[in-house]
Amino acid sequence: MNIAIFVSGSGTNCENIIRHFADHSDVNIALVLSNRADAYALVRAKKYNVPTVVMPKAEFNQEDKLMPLMQQYRIDFIVLAGFLLMVPGFLIDAYDHRMLNIHPALLPKYGGKGMYGMHVHEAVKAAGEKETGMTVHWVSRVCDGGEIIAQFSTPLSPDDTPDDIAAKEHILEQQHFPKVIEEVISNL
Repeated sequence: MNIAIFVSGSGTNCENIIRHFADHSDVNIALVLSNRADAYALVRAKKYNVPTVVMPKAEFNQEDKLMPLMQQYRIDFIVLAGFLLMVPGFLIDAYDHRMLNIHPALLPKYGGKGMYGMHVHEAVKAAGEKETGMTVHWVSRVCDGGEIIAQFSTPLSPDDTPDDIAAKEHILEQQHFPKVIEEVISNL
């Protein structure tokens, strides 16, 4: 199975996924795609000899640009790992229940437009939540609205700053995200 990872930023989850599947006999990380040429995830992918493509938002939203790329790399499954663009409907339709996303909160709380990265952790802190976590969900036409696949939580202390909350949540991502992807793929 050929997987494409879509990223916009530093790519710690991307690298973790690549390492997790490095010796897997049935899964190949075939492509890392970013909408940003300066995304450090591209450097991480190249370190593991994974092909990378930069596709700006305007091209990403054009079916005649994106779909031939997916075909060129024979992509069977897509993982969004810190990808900050809305996915166009044609791609969601083509990869129905074959495209998942990670979100740095316990959805349905703190999801939707504008809720990414530190914005999420600041909102969790402002609300005085006693726990936070991560959610893996199917990608749908509603931002962060797809069916939940898995969630993992961690307790918070009243003294935790948004940076502390981010660090605790990131540990969950590193521990669980690749395993959830593998489980989902094994059940296809």
